[in-house]
Amino acid sequence: METEFTPLASLGGGTLIGLSAVILMAANGRIAGISGIISRLLPPIGDRPGLAQGIFFVIGLLLAAPLYFFASGNLPLQTISDNLPLLAIAGGLVGFGAALGNGCTSGHGVCGISRLSQHSIVATLIFMATAFVTVFVLRHIV
Repeated sequence: METEFTPLASLGGGTLIGLSAVILMAANGRIAGISGIISRLLPPIGDRPGLAQGIFFVIGLLLAAPLYFFASGNLPLQTISDNLPLLAIAGGLVGFGAALGNGCTSGHGVCGISRLSQHSIVATLIFMATAFVTVFVLRHIV
């Protein structure tokens, strides 16, 4: 199994993610954790602070691929398993992990570590170790 690694694109994307996290924290005092942003959109909605930000964030996610196509003329290559039970189990595990860890990889890995949060450092070490083991098992054992 080969992967395509583009160092400059990766550096640019990481820079934009970091910059957006800094801007959100400076402008609104909020951490750019995806699970927190999305949770503000789930019922009961009511009068939640950050609701408009969450809506604009999701709109940005939905517009990313069309904007990429408009700018480059190509659609990004994306492959998704057709194994629906596997996808359901994986999605459930991600949701359970985000709930158990009180945040997701973006909130802990990008924002938490930069704030030197011990909780986020431990959470990031755990999900990175899990990712390393998963890749090793899928590439070398299965």
